Amino acid sequence: MIPGAMQPYALTLDKFIDHAAKWHGATEVVTGGDAPARIGYAALRERANRLSGAFAELGLRPGDHLATLAWNSQAHMECWYGAMGIGVVCHTLNPRLSVAHLAVMIQQAEDRVLAVSPGLASLVQELVEQCPTIEHVVLLDEPGMDHPAPVVPRATLWAYEDLLDTHGTVMPWGGFDETSPAGLCFTSGTTGAPKGVTYTHRSNYLETVHLLQADVIGMTSRDVVMVAVPMFHANGWGLAFAGPAVGAKLVLPGRNQDGASLTRLINQEGVTIAVGVPTVWLGLIDHVEATGEELPSLRRVVLGGSSVPQALMDRIEQRLGVVVQTSWGMTELSPLGTISPASEPVRDATRSGRPPIGVDLRLTDNTGLPLSSQRGAEGCLWVRGASVVERYYGQTEPVTDAEGWFDTGDLATIDATGNLRITGRAKDLIKSGGEWINPGEIEAIVGALPGVALVAVIGRAHPKWGERPVLVVEPRQGAEVSDDMLVGALKGRIANWWMPDAIVRLSAMPLAMTGKIDKIRLRAEHG
Repeated sequence: MIPGAMQPYALTLDKFIDHAAKWHGATEVVTGGDAPARIGYAALRERANRLSGAFAELGLRPGDHLATLAWNSQAHMECWYGAMGIGVVCHTLNPRLSVAHLAVMIQQAEDRVLAVSPGLASLVQELVEQCPTIEHVVLLDEPGMDHPAPVVPRATLWAYEDLLDTHGTVMPWGGFDETSPAGLCFTSGTTGAPKGVTYTHRSNYLETVHLLQADVIGMTSRDVVMVAVPMFHANGWGLAFAGPAVGAKLVLPGRNQDGASLTRLINQEGVTIAVGVPTVWLGLIDHVEATGEELPSLRRVVLGGSSVPQALMDRIEQRLGVVVQTSWGMTELSPLGTISPASEPVRDATRSGRPPIGVDLRLTDNTGLPLSSQRGAEGCLWVRGASVVERYYGQTEPVTDAEGWFDTGDLATIDATGNLRITGRAKDLIKSGGEWINPGEIEAIVGALPGVALVAVIGRAHPKWGERPVLVVEPRQGAEVSDDMLVGALKGRIANWWMPDAIVRLSAMPLAMTGKIDKIRLRAEHG
């Protein structure tokens, strides 16, 4: 007997926007600003497809790299699909990085075309001078961003609409292997030189399926999703794929992510789900508490990218009356690792939820041997799955063990119900008198105090003990946070010798390019 067969339907990312254009063509993608730009999925798909023809005319071929240095916008999303649809790899760059850092990444990736938001044009001249592989610069079209064109040495400068009008032609999409590279994102480099993570069409397709599970984000065509996480952070957590996959309306804030701008956009567009890093929502909650404004359409807030202070989670839930979903992930995980289900609201900000199908977790000791019990004990966290890195860009050796497990560098516990709790980063541990102090435990306690906005614990060199902990806090606006209050919260909950030797108050906590607290800078200035 000859067995039956299924169609070889490649899991490539053009399928998402094709689906949205055919079945949800009028559903909008909105780019924020004083006069928001609006476009339906059908029209966006048509423009992105013609952009593919323009990219081909500029010489881009499958496997080549298009770099984007841009905020969340319609034009940026069109670049994604225009590049990925013809097998070109979209290399997303973080505009908050220095020219030196960006140049290293561009040189390593050998990017040939650079698409840039108009407000970032000042970076272009220096980048082109340092990156000889860049042949063309495309100045994107974004609402409310009318800036003079940059002076570009050597490379050809294109205005976005001029490029579309001059060279935009219809192109066939797909036709390549689903394991072909689709995106490139470099890690933040907090533990050394930034490392490139290559996402394939298949890995991003499956990551999107993870997001759409009911216990993950589970958006539907009835939702309006604000993507406040930057599209240059691990492909914007895959939301620009998940939205079209189900026909959800997408709201892209652009560069302005202050509390007032986000509040206005949420109410104007009827946002139901908002996604971003904790510092974004700190600005929003400060604004609504100060102004008394309401956000009646908002039902869920998804937090990720860094640990969430308990006090911030409480303020969001109580003031806005929404469900807060905490999550954990990494660039190397595409980025989702775990998330707390919306159907099981938790009041503990340290819980990061459970993994979706397709992601597996394992705890080991510091030699890599699995713990005999995977519940209730602290260990080193390893991950494997279809959307987990195997090797970094440009490297020949895998970063996984023989069984495919990737060492995240995090310390964690998993409780009896399978919920993950990140207890710290191995690199952040403070060694005092030959014993380890875990900053994460101290940060969780202090972060629960109502008067604390942000908190960090760093190590400071000590002549006798080697290192001693220093507590750094950013008080909430108008709040008084005394030493006695901070020390009192810790007494009886941590060992006496874990007690910080010093307390530093900052009016604004330094943030790294990803929106996380910049511990490297804190150590340099207060360590």
